[in-house]
Amino acid sequence: MFTDYARIKIKSGNGGDGAITFRREKYVAAGGPDGGDGGRGGSIYFFVDKDMNTLLDFRYKKIFKAQNGENGSGNNCYGKKGEDLYIGVPLGTIIKDAKTEKVIADLSSENQKELVLQGGRGGKGNTHFATSTRQAPRFAFDRRKRN
Repeated sequence: MFTDYARIKIKSGNGGDGAITFRREKYVAAGGPDGGDGGRGGSIYFFVDKDMNTLLDFRYKKIFKAQNGENGSGNNCYGKKGEDLYIGVPLGTIIKDAKTEKVIADLSSENQKELVLQGGRGGKGNTHFATSTRQAPRFAFDRRKRN
């Protein structure tokens, strides 16, 4: 069976949240904030796969999701970045937005790779918001990209 048209759904990964934690040690009076940043979400790439010659694989699997970034944690630990998702398509594939019919990528040459959907940014931990007047911020910034 030959398939030359496929409609799929893709979703990039959300960025992780920043952490709200405070340094606590026995002999340190005011430890201060030590919340780490969240990791970036995974992006989605399409690449030309020379072994494919039809879009039949997309008939059975229609939803593709990249990995989310992990949340930050205490001791200024950053969250892990989400893995990028690479989707192989045959040579000559044109990727369009289903709603607007706008061409996003034209994969017409060998070894071509296109970023189609960027992953979300990670949030900032509470260490970024500490100043001389606000020494213990009890908030962090959530920078997830909502798709």
